[in-house]
Amino acid sequence: MLNIAAIFLCVTALLAYLNRRYVGLPSAIGVMAIALVISLLNMFADSMGLHVFQVYEQSLMESVDFSELLMQGMLSLLLFAGALHVDLQKLRAYRWQITSLAFIGTALSTIIIGVSLWGVLTFTGLELPFTYCLIFGALISPTDPIAVLGILRSAGAPKNVELVMSGESLFNDGVSVVLFSLVLSMLTSTETPGVAEVGLLLIQEAGGGALLGGIIGYVVYLMLKSIDSYQEEVLITLAAVLGGYALATYIEVSGPLAMVVMGLIVGNQGRSNAMSEETERHVDMFWELIDEILNAVLFVLIGLEVILLHFTHMLLGVACIVILLTLFTRLLTVGVPVGLFNRLFRLPKGSWAVLTWGGLRGGISVALALSLPVGEYRDTVVSLTYLVVVFSVLVQGMSVGKLASRIRNGS
Repeated sequence: MLNIAAIFLCVTALLAYLNRRYVGLPSAIGVMAIALVISLLNMFADSMGLHVFQVYEQSLMESVDFSELLMQGMLSLLLFAGALHVDLQKLRAYRWQITSLAFIGTALSTIIIGVSLWGVLTFTGLELPFTYCLIFGALISPTDPIAVLGILRSAGAPKNVELVMSGESLFNDGVSVVLFSLVLSMLTSTETPGVAEVGLLLIQEAGGGALLGGIIGYVVYLMLKSIDSYQEEVLITLAAVLGGYALATYIEVSGPLAMVVMGLIVGNQGRSNAMSEETERHVDMFWELIDEILNAVLFVLIGLEVILLHFTHMLLGVACIVILLTLFTRLLTVGVPVGLFNRLFRLPKGSWAVLTWGGLRGGISVALALSLPVGEYRDTVVSLTYLVVVFSVLVQGMSVGKLASRIRNGS
């Protein structure tokens, strides 16, 4: 594992350097684009008879369990780091906007995408059972603002748009994991759960995760308040994240929601009442570095993952339809409500377009797809998910900044 970690860190550092020195794209988008180009070049070389590079890359990627790495390792750190820098006072001011988009929007998106995909596939030769269509709807619905938030900041997008987008994403990751687990249990169970069982599972997963995050966050807050030494305080936050996520997994509650709630408590109550200026500076610097490094590694892995997938002409054609479907669903569940009720959402005119086009899909969607039981249907879901994510990051991610600039300029 040490050798594998060293290889990926070296590759990520090299690609990050090349992007910063020669390409100039936002970090996450740049490293993913370069990694994808390298994989495609290796595949082309393989088709020309030069097999050594593709064989090496393939063996390297097969040595990494992407789903396990993200869901049981990186996700807890990324979600806590993201929540740590969210201003709870500002979040409260937009609480119902964020809650409606993250909870109701994600649930509606899951249903709309799942049902629509099942309907679309009836006109093609691609077979996918209805349950798998719903699973795809659940895993493709969460947004990943990692790449887009940097673009919005550089474009000078309104702060309230940034806040709503980041808040929605932090919570819809957890909601999506709960919905995914629910539909997956229907797939693996011999009996279809009733409404009461579904409600109980949602309360246990979501409510239990939020409660656990609140308890751990408060304990961490008390510990930080009782000492003033940044070395130990940074260590406490790191231990709380890794230990808290492991505990959430063990007691079967939502780890992602626990990390978000804990990050909000530590980042607000802890920052204002329990940290000295020196501690705050070191804690922020540590988690910003963790966030940047893990995001870079994650997007490199996404770019290299294409070497393990197999695409047919029919699959590529269906993927184009699915990309349009996910965008249209994002428009229905986010863009239309924000556009119609602009005064209630209290966002600048034209924000609906940024929230729609800026709803990027990322690593969590790929990881959830890869966690499905091995089989033909899994391969189809993984391939469709990957193509949607690549389009989302490369095409939407590189163009959403212009939309944000138009809002800032009032055009």
